[in-house]
Amino acid sequence: MLLRGQNLVGYRHYSDEIVHAFVRHAADSGVDIFRVFDALNDTRNIRTAAETIKETGKHFQGAVVYTISPVHTLDHYVKVAQELVDLGADSICVKDMAALLSPYFAERLIKSLKEEIDLPLQLHCHYIGGLAPMTYLKAIEAGVDIVDTATVPLAFGASQPATEMLVTALKGTPYDTELDLDSLFEIAEYWEKIREEGGFERGVTSLTHMKVYSHQVPGGMISNLISQLKEQKAEQRLQEVLEEIPKVRSEVGYPPLVTPLSQIVGTQAVLNILIGKRWQVVPDEMKAYLRGRYGKPPGPMSADIMRRVLGDENPITVRPADLIEETLESFREEIGPLARSEEDVLSYALFPSAARNFFERRHRGAEEDVFLTGEAEEQPAAPAGGGGVATDRVRELIAAVEAADIDEVTVEDAGLRITIRKRGVRPLAESTFPPPGPPGTPAVVPAAAPAAAPLVPGGPAPVTDTYYKVVAPMVGTFYAAPSPSSPPYVSEGQHVNEGDVLCILEAMKLMNEVVSEVSGTIRAVMAEDASPVEYGQPLFAIELDGT
Repeated sequence: MLLRGQNLVGYRHYSDEIVHAFVRHAADSGVDIFRVFDALNDTRNIRTAAETIKETGKHFQGAVVYTISPVHTLDHYVKVAQELVDLGADSICVKDMAALLSPYFAERLIKSLKEEIDLPLQLHCHYIGGLAPMTYLKAIEAGVDIVDTATVPLAFGASQPATEMLVTALKGTPYDTELDLDSLFEIAEYWEKIREEGGFERGVTSLTHMKVYSHQVPGGMISNLISQLKEQKAEQRLQEVLEEIPKVRSEVGYPPLVTPLSQIVGTQAVLNILIGKRWQVVPDEMKAYLRGRYGKPPGPMSADIMRRVLGDENPITVRPADLIEETLESFREEIGPLARSEEDVLSYALFPSAARNFFERRHRGAEEDVFLTGEAEEQPAAPAGGGGVATDRVRELIAAVEAADIDEVTVEDAGLRITIRKRGVRPLAESTFPPPGPPGTPAVVPAAAPAAAPLVPGGPAPVTDTYYKVVAPMVGTFYAAPSPSSPPYVSEGQHVNEGDVLCILEAMKLMNEVVSEVSGTIRAVMAEDASPVEYGQPLFAIELDGT
């Protein structure tokens, strides 16, 4: 498996205890080889995972993340590799996630690493712009032991070079793999059918992919950006985002664009473009990075950005995990009986909101099974020739509604009328606003969200009907509290000041704080906790001070 060091499989750092537990659980579940990297090449963030992998007797492959910047030199990569050896690595991998490693620099890099390190050396390149096959050949000649490839139906594009290509290129040379091409093509035929049946596109190199040599954005990250922009109904602005990413990256010390930093930098660039004001909205994860909570940045940060986001706060210099006090026991107590296993507790520790929502749906599903069965037994017999709505069919409809982008569906069959509503969604006939107050109290009227309109500068909507409307600046999921076990940031009747956090919008895989741009009293919370919201949808109504 690929493991993000202290981030594990999430986007933030976890405590040493949780890292230990996760790695042991993964090893017990059958993982034999752990390729471990840190997005900043800060090996302090790999140490705990490495120790646990060695304790389980599994293979620890330390990964050096490759990128291009003024601070990423040949000496830097050799130093990081040596630190991984000191942590007990069984092999070393050079991870070229953005396909930026050129053939001749690869030759120099591999030769330097082989001179300094007596361990198996593996090279992982993505195809993207098309350099990877040439890079692999020069690396092989320089002494690399293993290169990563993909069966041809799943190769190219943002994937790896084709296995069959490399096997053919090396036939009859000192580097002959001795793999059987006929067997490889038999495997490829199987995956070709899977690809076609699933409707998946074949990997290709587009002009946007080729521009990786300019914007340095990995192909997988481009795919993610396209998905994010489509979600925000702004896919036509991809080029602007690609031009913004290098600016953001330089401002925050040239982090390699690999998970989670690729997501953090990419999302900040998307927000800068779509909101219309650079650094107006800053996700929690970007704030954590600027605070040093992800480790030591490769290069210097922009003093202006640091001041704008953190004020007078100074970043930490210690290993980030040393400041994390969370324990598995605390998560076990929080989630309580909803967790059915130690794996559930770990899932909750890694992704509290998502895991709790899943466990609650699972728990309600068990209750619904009992309720629906009892209801079916009490229903009058269906008229002749009609079967009624079977219990299994109702369960299927419940699952379909929960999974779909609809809130409610009504089914009529054999004289029965059944309405199935997504959990947390109020009936369509109910108002989503509080009941009217005494005579003379201004009404809170939701502002209509513009259909498919791009985001524009300005933040909250203007004052209308006396109350100030705070609207969603992006498509996402509304969370009233920082975690399921925490009290809401604000509630009705509470006074807020300009700059206070009102809620969190989970969008583009990151948590984005929505702050108040006015001072006043919350008169309505207009979204359900953990519910999806659209761009422009009203979230809060605030009675301004002095009105």
